[in-house]
Amino acid sequence: MMLSLFLPRNKYPLILMFGLTLLILVPTFCYRATAQISLSRPLIERWHYEMDRTVNFPPAISKERIYLPLTTGTLLSLRTLDGNLNWRAEIGGEISAGLVADERGVYIASETQASATYFPQSTGALRAIGSQSGITLWMRTLQAPIRGALVSNETTLFGGASDGRLYAVAKQTGELLWINQHKSPFLCPPLLSKDHLYIGDERGSFLDINQSTGRVIWRYQTRGAIRATVAVANQIIFLGSSDGYVYALDERTHRLRWRVRMGGSVQSIVPTEKGLIVSSLDNFVYNLTYGKGDKLWKRQLAGRIIAQPLAIGDSVIFAPLAGDECVILDLRDGKKLNSLPVGEDGNTAASPVLAGNLLLLTTRRGLKAYTNVLTEDHE
Repeated sequence: MMLSLFLPRNKYPLILMFGLTLLILVPTFCYRATAQISLSRPLIERWHYEMDRTVNFPPAISKERIYLPLTTGTLLSLRTLDGNLNWRAEIGGEISAGLVADERGVYIASETQASATYFPQSTGALRAIGSQSGITLWMRTLQAPIRGALVSNETTLFGGASDGRLYAVAKQTGELLWINQHKSPFLCPPLLSKDHLYIGDERGSFLDINQSTGRVIWRYQTRGAIRATVAVANQIIFLGSSDGYVYALDERTHRLRWRVRMGGSVQSIVPTEKGLIVSSLDNFVYNLTYGKGDKLWKRQLAGRIIAQPLAIGDSVIFAPLAGDECVILDLRDGKKLNSLPVGEDGNTAASPVLAGNLLLLTTRRGLKAYTNVLTEDHE
């Protein structure tokens, strides 16, 4: 009744309509804001950028842009929404490591073949390419190419090279902040954790390095090359070595908590809420407990698992080199939940990646985007 003192009668239908609109729109808005792709439900191909020159590095993601590396040093910038091309850049040589991107642009490590000469030659390069134009913002020549993958914090790029050098480079200018020479080449992607940089080398040494100074804080020696990405969970550092063991090191005391033998050289380690997912060259996937490394389950797949798997919720997706599909397993018991056909001999060693509510798969015939989350564009 109080409202009638302030509003004319003909305003009531408008108020009622506005209230009903809020009741309808608010729950819908909340659902869309929190909805997440599910690997256990059927996935629909949203778009496919066809290309037969893909490499074994996954695309880099930065909001509405996807950066897809190709052979002969080609880089594509695609729209996340529909896969349409923004621009193409030709940097020459071959891309030598996984990319990293931010709002400013994408950072690329590449290599060129040395010519026949007696003089030392620089065969590596690191550059930044602008997100809007595809133009090189800066470039730095390196003695040898960076391997594995680039990683970055807000200001600095980090990478390990094939000649045993570790680099820290300013993202804004390309200035060398520090460089350290080590005895063995690096193929392992680095991992940043707080102010630490974790990386393994080809001699089986795990290094804990201060990000600011490049100083080695401590090291641990395994009996095989460390090529799998290092993982950290519950203040434990997990290493996978080609000696077939998974090592669990206490992040605070630096002591070995446990080590467990796999059936072959360890290729990947992924921490999840249901345990530590490990793949090895015996074509098996294992789920280990964090506390003691007990095996909760193991599952054999059709081919070798070189690509880093991707865990979402209670599921994990693998891209075995053999076969024509990606396999999705239930993290609780290792049973097959789903699969994604990618075409005959379509799988590569590039890891699946998530871009918002899109699952991106690099195949031998281009980049495919899948989803099962409804958006306004599909209603």
